[in-house]
Amino acid sequence: MKQIVIFLLGLCSLQAQDFSRADSLRGALSSDRSWFDVHYYHLDLDLNIQEKSISGSNTIAFSVLKSSNRMQLDLFANMSIDSVIYQGNICEVTREFNAFFVEFPKPLVKGSIDELTVFYHGIPRKAKRAPWDGGFVWKEDEQGLPWIGVACQGMGASAWWPCKDHLSDEPDSMRITCSVPENIQFVGNGNLEEDVFSDGRRVSTWKVSYPINTYNVTLNVANYSHLEDVYVSNTDSLALDYYILTGNEEKARKQFEQVKPMLAIYEDLFGPYPFWEDGYALVETPYLGMEHQSAIAYGNQYLPGYLGRYPGDMDFDFIVIHESGHEYWGNSVSMNDLADMWIHESFCTYTEALFVEQLYGYDSMIEYLLYQRGFIDGRSPILGHRDVNNQGNHTDMYYKGSWMLHSIRNTVDNDSLWFSIIKGIAQDFALENCDGTEIIDYVCEKSGMDLKPIFEQYLAYSKAPKFEYKLKRKSGALQLKYRWKTEVEGFNMPMKYKNGDGYWESLYPTAKWQKISIKNPLGKSIQFSDHLYLVEKM
Repeated sequence: MKQIVIFLLGLCSLQAQDFSRADSLRGALSSDRSWFDVHYYHLDLDLNIQEKSISGSNTIAFSVLKSSNRMQLDLFANMSIDSVIYQGNICEVTREFNAFFVEFPKPLVKGSIDELTVFYHGIPRKAKRAPWDGGFVWKEDEQGLPWIGVACQGMGASAWWPCKDHLSDEPDSMRITCSVPENIQFVGNGNLEEDVFSDGRRVSTWKVSYPINTYNVTLNVANYSHLEDVYVSNTDSLALDYYILTGNEEKARKQFEQVKPMLAIYEDLFGPYPFWEDGYALVETPYLGMEHQSAIAYGNQYLPGYLGRYPGDMDFDFIVIHESGHEYWGNSVSMNDLADMWIHESFCTYTEALFVEQLYGYDSMIEYLLYQRGFIDGRSPILGHRDVNNQGNHTDMYYKGSWMLHSIRNTVDNDSLWFSIIKGIAQDFALENCDGTEIIDYVCEKSGMDLKPIFEQYLAYSKAPKFEYKLKRKSGALQLKYRWKTEVEGFNMPMKYKNGDGYWESLYPTAKWQKISIKNPLGKSIQFSDHLYLVEKM
């Protein structure tokens, strides 16, 4: 317990920010949100492409954990609520910022299972630069047909549909129905359950049979062609579905040949694909990409790397590899609070490096990590503030977070143990929501090491740990003085240097100066292992 308290105290280092009532309404589990647990959504929409508007309903099934007659749900204020129906009656609804409150005629009974339906309409927010700036993307393909997508990570699902928009409460299953003009198609998460043509419209229903983050729920609308394939693991098979713009079939067949080898690598690293019954799908989108569960948004234009940019000879498709990694990290193992977004992004970005190691070898992994290191920002902490829907440094939760895990791997210094821990997280937290402290406790327990000070330094503070050293030549040897300079007391990460024989040896710095004498040094300076640990050197 003492170690947990110390780690949490470290979070006080996060920079002070001003948060409002609107932030806490969205980010906190207030009494009006915590008394019920959502089990199922059925989102049923009609898409008006000319007006760039949506209308329809969401049916919400939930269990009552504690008796109450007032429920908070969420929908952005620019969207209009037409009515909320409960047991055939219209409920009173009040608004506050992007939240709304439903008043039931009497308190609901603890232990009961109930449902209500929210009817609504409006013009949802248009994304300025999806997926980084969330919202709807309204475009046309080369034939002039509509090509529409939505991405809302961070901003939240309530930007376009009413729900309990808190990351800790995922529905156990879901249906998404959408009506579009008959010459185009709606592709959603999960499996196509029904596809009906009527009066010039095409109405498709998709069924999600696993828990799903609300921000992963998506609409993809276009003139799609459908390619099918199968990934075989032992005696089981996983359906692979590729929905691409008509005319891109040959490019897609060639580009997506890398999917099956990737799935095999991920299965070896983390276990079987976590949404097996819902299948694996890539859906071509008018924006770069997003990890929409079992319907991954793909917009890398069938180019290698990241829109054609990649280090060395590693020309795999970045969007396929990264967004598919999120099926484990983010979609299966999910955060409770946006402050812990590093659970999603750090592990997924580190997954890229592990993929490179499996495909190209250890040296290429180091090359790839050094490439990632060039993007580290270091101006604010990775951790965000809890209960206010706040995420930390958006760049560093990717690249600094990846290097944090790489540094901890080399601290553990036992690859068989390390890879068992990574796979253990993916399996033991599968289809669950968790806090960052739970993941950290798990790594400490399985490794048998107190790694909390290392996690805290990388997550809760802007800068990497500083390795300070001084060199002095004396009697044919080099005298090395060294120490850690960190914000975290008890920081306990090792460091390695090359000795006079060219072999790596370990140092165990503390906050106090230590010194050693290095005989037969290689040259006048010392080579440190900054390819194994993310550090600032004096």
